[in-house]
Amino acid sequence: MPRYVIDEAALTRNLEILASVRERAGVKILLAQKAFSCFELYPLVAKYLDGATASGLFEARLAHEEMPGKENHVFAPAFRAADMPELLPLVNHIVFNSPRQLELHAWMARAAGVSVGLRVNPEVSVATTPAYDPCRPGSRLGVTRGGMDAAETAALHHVAKTAVPHMESRHLGGLIDGLHFHCLCEQGVEELRKVLAGFEAKFGDLLPLMKWVNFGGGHHITRADYDVDGLVELLLDFRRRYPHLTVYLEPGEAVALNAGTLEATVLEIQPPGADGVSNAILDVSAACHMPDVLEMPYMPRVTGAQPSNHQTINQSNFHYRFGGPTCLAGDVIGTYSFPRPLMEGDTVVFEDMAIYSMVKNNTFNGMPLPSIAVRRADGTVETLKAFGYADFKGRLG
Repeated sequence: MPRYVIDEAALTRNLEILASVRERAGVKILLAQKAFSCFELYPLVAKYLDGATASGLFEARLAHEEMPGKENHVFAPAFRAADMPELLPLVNHIVFNSPRQLELHAWMARAAGVSVGLRVNPEVSVATTPAYDPCRPGSRLGVTRGGMDAAETAALHHVAKTAVPHMESRHLGGLIDGLHFHCLCEQGVEELRKVLAGFEAKFGDLLPLMKWVNFGGGHHITRADYDVDGLVELLLDFRRRYPHLTVYLEPGEAVALNAGTLEATVLEIQPPGADGVSNAILDVSAACHMPDVLEMPYMPRVTGAQPSNHQTINQSNFHYRFGGPTCLAGDVIGTYSFPRPLMEGDTVVFEDMAIYSMVKNNTFNGMPLPSIAVRRADGTVETLKAFGYADFKGRLG
C-alpha cells in the first residue's frame, strides 16, 4: 500500500530557519494549516512557531486542540453566522474578507474578545499562476482600497438618511485592529517587496490606527535559494517605520517544504509506444493523492529519476509515463527517465509530498488513501494512520 512519509529531521530544519527569522526580525510566524495539517507533529511545530492559522471552523478547532496555548487565527472569504458561537471561543484573531462580513460578524467577535482584522487586496499581481493569484482582476479575496472607500461612503449616506447608529457607519479603520494581505505563491523577497510597496501606497494611512498587520503566506522561506537575510532586513525596515505594529507571517509550504515523500509501487509496465515511452501504472494517483500535480499543474521530483523530454527519449535511458490506477484518462503524473529498467513491484518515491497532499487527497474511484508515517530523527519509521474501506464508505453516507 502507498504511504506518505514525513521526515521529522527535515521538518525540524525548516522550523529552525523560520524560528531564526522570527527571532532576528522580531515578528510572529504561524503555521498555515491549509498546506500541512499532520497534527501529530504539532507539538514539534509549537516549539518553534507562535501558533497556527485556519481557513474555517474545523481547522481552527484542530489548532485549538492540538496546539494548546498558542495563537490561533482564522480567515475565510465568508463566515456562517451559525458557526460563530463555536468558532469565536477557539481563536485569538479573526480576519474578515469584506466590509459586509465586518458588518455581519465583527460585533460578535469583539464581544468575545477576539481581535478583528480585514483582508485587503493591494492589487499587485506577482503570482505566476492565475488560479493562485489573489490579486487578479475580479478576485473575491480581500477588499481593494476603492471598495473600502465605497463601503464607507455608502455607510455614511445610510446614516445620514436614517440617523440610526449602525455598525457599518463607523470608519472601517476604527472597527478593526489589523490588516491582512496575501498575494504570494511560492515566492521570494523581491515579490514581497513589490507587494508591500503596493500595500503601503494604498493602505498606509490606516496603519497608525492598527495594532497588527499580517503579511499572509506564500513565502518560500525554507527553499534553498531563498534570501533569508533579505527578508529579515525587509521586515526590520517595516518595523522601524511602524514600531507599534505586531507583524505576522503565515507560511504553509515553507514549514514542510521537502520534508516528506509519497512511496508508490509499480503495478504494471506496458510495452513502449511509438514515442519510446512505456506506461507504468502505479498504486498512487495524481487525481487522488497529489492533486496539485493536475491543479497547478506541475511534475513532482522522483528519487533516482529525471524528467523526460524529446532529447532524453532519444538517448539510451529507460522512459516511463507514470499514471494512476483510476479511470481518469488524464490521471498522469509525468514522464521520467531512469538509468535502469523498472520492474513490476518496484518502489517509486515522489519527493516534497508533505504539503498539499494529505490535506487535499480524496477517494475518487474508491482509491484507498495512502497511510501516513513519520521518519523520526533516529531513522525509525512510525505509522501514524492507516486507512481502509471504512474511510471511503464513511464519507458517502
